[in-house]
Amino acid sequence: MRKSLAILLVTAPLMFGLTGCVIAIDGDKHDSDLDISNSHDRAISNRQHIAGLTPGMSFVDVTSRMGTADFNENYAKNGEAIQVLFYRTHRVHKDDLTTKDECTPLIFKQGGLVSWGENAIRQL
Repeated sequence: MRKSLAILLVTAPLMFGLTGCVIAIDGDKHDSDLDISNSHDRAISNRQHIAGLTPGMSFVDVTSRMGTADFNENYAKNGEAIQVLFYRTHRVHKDDLTTKDECTPLIFKQGGLVSWGENAIRQL
């Protein structure tokens, strides 16, 4: 009886002291590892979607396939409304940030897809 009481007196504070604690398993993995994996998966998905695009597709059709762009620019040139959406398609920098040089641009004029890729953006 005394032994059981002694064990209870020792373990009870330890048990109550652990309430609310989280024990990390595989604690050396960081969220950034997951972000890199997710951005890699997203880049692959974006490349697959871009491969299926055709000139003349509407802005709505493209964005419903592709989702939200990483960057979105809209301006007028020679009286034409031009919108450029940038989707991440590859990794250049080893950080967790997406930059325009890691994206493929999609160019819309008057609401229709006219071109995409680095050469297309240079011709604007």
